[in-house]
Amino acid sequence: MRRGWKMALSGGLRCCRRVLSWVPVLVIVLVVLWSYYAYVFELCLVTVLSPAEKVIYLILYHAIFVFFAWTYWKSIFTLPQQPNQKFHLSYTDKERYENEERPEVQKQMLVDMAKKLPVYTRTGSGAVRFCDRCHLIKPDRCHHCSVCAMCVLKMDHHCPWVNNCIGFSNYKFFLQFLAYSVLYCLYIATTVFSYFIKYWRGELPSVRSKFHVLFLLFVACMFFVSLVILFGYHCWLVSRNKTTLEAFCTPVFTSGPEKNGFNLGFIKNIQQVFGDNKKFWLIPIGSSPGDGHSFPMRSMNESQNPLLANEEPWEDNEDDNQDYPEGSSSLAVETET
Repeated sequence: MRRGWKMALSGGLRCCRRVLSWVPVLVIVLVVLWSYYAYVFELCLVTVLSPAEKVIYLILYHAIFVFFAWTYWKSIFTLPQQPNQKFHLSYTDKERYENEERPEVQKQMLVDMAKKLPVYTRTGSGAVRFCDRCHLIKPDRCHHCSVCAMCVLKMDHHCPWVNNCIGFSNYKFFLQFLAYSVLYCLYIATTVFSYFIKYWRGELPSVRSKFHVLFLLFVACMFFVSLVILFGYHCWLVSRNKTTLEAFCTPVFTSGPEKNGFNLGFIKNIQQVFGDNKKFWLIPIGSSPGDGHSFPMRSMNESQNPLLANEEPWEDNEDDNQDYPEGSSSLAVETET
């Protein structure tokens, strides 16, 4: 009976957590819906008097709004990609691993299994990266998200504002969402500013639209500042071919820690996220190269390009098999082992 109550309570808590996790998304959606009403109806249709200005404002606004909403949708509903079956332990290997009590033998078992896989990163202690919850050997740049309760390929962070884990499958969409969000806020702020001044000086009648126009400028500027910082940070990460987790914890390869282990050069780094075809860079469709399980590495190119060997090595990082608390970065929420 007690066990049944505990299971019911645990299920209820998980259900509540899933419902509450959508609250940040709901807040963003409500703010966006209000901004749409305030801009389209209260500003363009009520406040702006010139027909030509109305048309221009509405066309440009809706063009930006479509891409903004499209990329936000893709960031939310593109499921994180998990490692394929060959990285999972077979039933026999899992039984052997769990029944083995000697840690050094367990480590050697993982080393033998990893020899058959394209895995080149290790934990801080040099061991094979293994997820004891998903029972798999982690591919390079893969981490376990404790919020999503699964391993995510090329995990960047878990973002509460999209209620999704940002990784290989949707990192491009997340970057596009940030870019179009910045453009959306900037466009609203610049077009609303002149009418904000007119209302402030009393050149326009004090009607209901005044509140919406004044508040619209304030909200657009507030979000613009925070989004520019976040977008700038992720642009820096893309230029170095790093994830948020790799920026905080240096990747460890079989040869040792290397902060620039995946840095292929500025252009190639961008192509690793957006693909080779530039016509797809601004459109939220999947174009990232590869399958998310393995990535080109700087160390493999050093013998061909001696200039790549001039970077300074980074300091050792802690063991990779740990949990990052939610909200450990002011720029992104991440939970990983």
